[in-house]
Amino acid sequence: MDRWQGRVALVTGASMGVGEATVKLLASCGMKVVACARSEDKLKKLSDDVSSSGRGEVLPIKVDLRKQTDILAMFEKIKGQWGGVDVCINNAGLALDAPIIDGDSEQWNNMWEVNVMALCLCTRESVKSMRERDVDDGHIVNINSLSGHRVGKSHFYSATKYAVTSLTEGIRWELRGINSHIRVTSISPGLIKTHFAETMLGDAKAAEEVYASRQALTAEEMAKTIEFVLAAPPSVQVSELMVRPTEQVV
Repeated sequence: MDRWQGRVALVTGASMGVGEATVKLLASCGMKVVACARSEDKLKKLSDDVSSSGRGEVLPIKVDLRKQTDILAMFEKIKGQWGGVDVCINNAGLALDAPIIDGDSEQWNNMWEVNVMALCLCTRESVKSMRERDVDDGHIVNINSLSGHRVGKSHFYSATKYAVTSLTEGIRWELRGINSHIRVTSISPGLIKTHFAETMLGDAKAAEEVYASRQALTAEEMAKTIEFVLAAPPSVQVSELMVRPTEQVV
């Protein structure tokens, strides 16, 4: 990770879970980390925690990833303060209990905007930032899901993650088409113990029951997985990485 010291990483969905753990880890590696999320209070606490550690810097930015104007304003702020983005971690994701045959279309729209459109916009603006500054060793990391490779219980959510699988490969092709060495990686985890299940089920007790009966990855383990991908030699592209708890079969 030495080559990333002093470089700028953007982490979406940074206020909790995998995003929070990733911000802390990348900052500890000497990176300047832009942490974006909707919760201003949680972002401030995260920034203060990193500052008190004395290692790395965090720029907290309140962003609603469902709003293109927020995303574009965020990139302008990054450009003004730190020059641009070298690494983009598209971590923000949302799963809701919204079946296809009788679900709420607004919930479908929320999942699509966060899981797909925000990922595309952040990727586009990150690549634009890299190319403007002749950065040819940047990295886009998309936090996907095993549900992007087989249909999970939340079917519309699975559809958004199948889209991420396709988009990641499409981005790779487009980057090779312009002879760029910017890398793109999809990381597809199984169950992670974060707020994710509670958001989907709408019930903290039900979420705890999910975790009580099944082994789950931790947010810190996922952050280490992201570090592993970033630390690969520049000539190595990890296109897809599936990560399961050791007890998970499918």
